[in-house]
Amino acid sequence: MSLKLSISIKGILFNHGRVLLLKNERNEWELPGGRIEENESPEQCVVREMQEELGINCTVETIIDSWVFEVLKEKFVFIVSYLCKCDDPANILISEEHIEYKWVHLDELEDIHIPKGYKESIHKAKWSL
Repeated sequence: MSLKLSISIKGILFNHGRVLLLKNERNEWELPGGRIEENESPEQCVVREMQEELGINCTVETIIDSWVFEVLKEKFVFIVSYLCKCDDPANILISEEHIEYKWVHLDELEDIHIPKGYKESIHKAKWSL
């Protein structure tokens, strides 16, 4: 039996040594991003999602990694993460898709309830700066 996956494109955004995380409806922290729309590249997707979820304009710096995440029992998502940059990270206005946001120092990341794959992506992104 083949594995059925949805695809989610995520953006990793740093500001003064901290990474931006959003809290979702499952009370988990995650990276901003979402699903690709028809005729959209992954890079266009992450730029659009950052605008929709955070109210800020970003650019894509580089692809970081990809991995498969079991969101719920037997529900899998193929995650692709990109390092992003934005002009004004202080002007974040989150959408109704998330409960809250916060900037987290990398040394605090291990204490945050966030899937392991996101933590690994964030650490890889930090090394690519």
